[in-house]
Amino acid sequence: MERSLDDSAVAATVTDEGDKGGSADGLESDAAGYIYATNYEHQAILRRRSGGEWETVVHDPHLIWTDTLSVAADGYLYVTANQLHRQAKYQKGKDLRQKPYTLLSIRIDAQPVLLR
Repeated sequence: MERSLDDSAVAATVTDEGDKGGSADGLESDAAGYIYATNYEHQAILRRRSGGEWETVVHDPHLIWTDTLSVAADGYLYVTANQLHRQAKYQKGKDLRQKPYTLLSIRIDAQPVLLR
């Protein structure tokens, strides 16, 4: 983190990747430069192509309030469904979460970004 930059200099580093048409709580990228984002409003995972357009990778009713994405070396994108919306504070004091919590895998034939 570069603390010597002022707010306008930091803002200049932000890239607008376009409107993907829904709320998200997870973001990931792969080694080829594709960006993946959750879209919990539509129970979907989206991918931003190199040309800038967003496409649906998967739409599934099990993709409930998805938040964490991870591209793995096995060519899969892993995503968790955290059931945040079912916690007691959102359900009039009643905890409606159901175990086991969900971890989904989606074959994307991509590789993770490896930091060295």
